[in-house]
Amino acid sequence: MSEVFDVVLLNALPASGKSEVRNMLAHIDPKRLQEEFHIGDNLQLDDFPYVNFMRLIDEQCDALDHARVYYPTNDDPFFDGRDWNTLCQLLSEDYHDLMNRKVVKPDSYAQYMFDRLDRASLAAGLAPRVSLLPEELRNKIAEALEDEAKKMTLEKESQYPESFENKTIIIESARGGQDGASMPLTGTAGYQYYYPNFAPDLLDHAAILYIWVTPEESRRKNFARYNPDDPGSNLFHGTPLPVMMYDYGCDDMEYLRANTEVENTITVKAHDRTWHLPIGVFDNREDKTTFLREDDDKWDPALVEEVTKAIKEATDTMWANYRK
Repeated sequence: MSEVFDVVLLNALPASGKSEVRNMLAHIDPKRLQEEFHIGDNLQLDDFPYVNFMRLIDEQCDALDHARVYYPTNDDPFFDGRDWNTLCQLLSEDYHDLMNRKVVKPDSYAQYMFDRLDRASLAAGLAPRVSLLPEELRNKIAEALEDEAKKMTLEKESQYPESFENKTIIIESARGGQDGASMPLTGTAGYQYYYPNFAPDLLDHAAILYIWVTPEESRRKNFARYNPDDPGSNLFHGTPLPVMMYDYGCDDMEYLRANTEVENTITVKAHDRTWHLPIGVFDNREDKTTFLREDDDKWDPALVEEVTKAIKEATDTMWANYRK
């Protein structure tokens, strides 16, 4: 039996340190990473590129004098919170594409991405927004976004391994709820909505690494990291303040941890089944990770050791409950 996690759901509020931790893990010797952290060679999935692509579609709608389809403005939350499920469906599809090493060679990568978005929307209970656009408009948007759609697709396919032995798929996402919301979160908010929408075979193999920061710290770091010259970057993108307050003003992970059926797990009931996903928590409420955005030759060894120890404690807790 493999001695590494098959799937790690890397979760936290925006700017909590997810991408920074992922960056640090990539610099740890692979043998040490497997033996001490139970993390194999990383295969990485993330829903941020889809969030960014949806906004790019809306920007093109603006430019072509057509109503937006996903967001009222680039600074607002989704029109419909079920699009959080749209993202989850896309991640599940990415997982299946990865496991099956699915390679596509479409005539248009943008139209292929539009089809993916619409299938995921239907699975989330929403209308297939892009296919309902006038054909001429859709073709113009596709032409404008072809390079971005091709890059996204080829980046995923470039990770396909010859074997999944000693490989760990890391899926990075942020979820939350409105500032001041009471627990439990309901509707389309938070992790209570997120986890049950994953495909069952993904949940069968998943554990959760949660990076814990306060909403206030999340907002501070979000605006500190933003680079307007690199808005599509994992390390340097920013989330608008209205979204931070409405979608990420709180999160429900501590509530779910406190109300689980099995200690150190999150209970997920979906698909007529129950999962107890192992969870480990890296406490980053006092910022330990911002330095990891710098080039690695500038990293302070003492700070690296502090983060390494904290992550190992979290993965040890996850592993103790994995495959039970």
